[in-house]
Amino acid sequence: MRSIFLVVVVLFFSCNSNKTEESCEKPNEEFQMYEVSEMAALMEQMYVENTRLKERIEKKDTLGQFPTYFLNIEKAKFTKGKERDTFFNEQTQLFLKAQSEIYTAKDTKAAYNAMVDQCIACHEVKCGGPIMRIKKLYIK
Repeated sequence: MRSIFLVVVVLFFSCNSNKTEESCEKPNEEFQMYEVSEMAALMEQMYVENTRLKERIEKKDTLGQFPTYFLNIEKAKFTKGKERDTFFNEQTQLFLKAQSEIYTAKDTKAAYNAMVDQCIACHEVKCGGPIMRIKKLYIK
């Protein structure tokens, strides 16, 4: 019993002796929360909406109407360090056209997959990160 007490005491003091004031100091840089840009948030909403649209097309259900909030892509603020340019503006118009055609097309699956193609065409140039995720939107 006495030996256990000694081990505990030794461990206690050895742990406390390793602590210095330096280890308790605050870091030089403040932690900053990542803020999602308007464009990133909009893209996330569009992804969710198109996932639902994909399910409706696959079930041959009614599609509803073109979500007008998609038009916000024309003015949403980008992530810091990214800029709207001619390429993006052209791709935006092609995307909106492809997206809206889904709701009037006879072959909704083909129109839907054309919209996904349009997303990928832009992301191949502007922001490649989400391409693998976008490809999951395809209807096979």
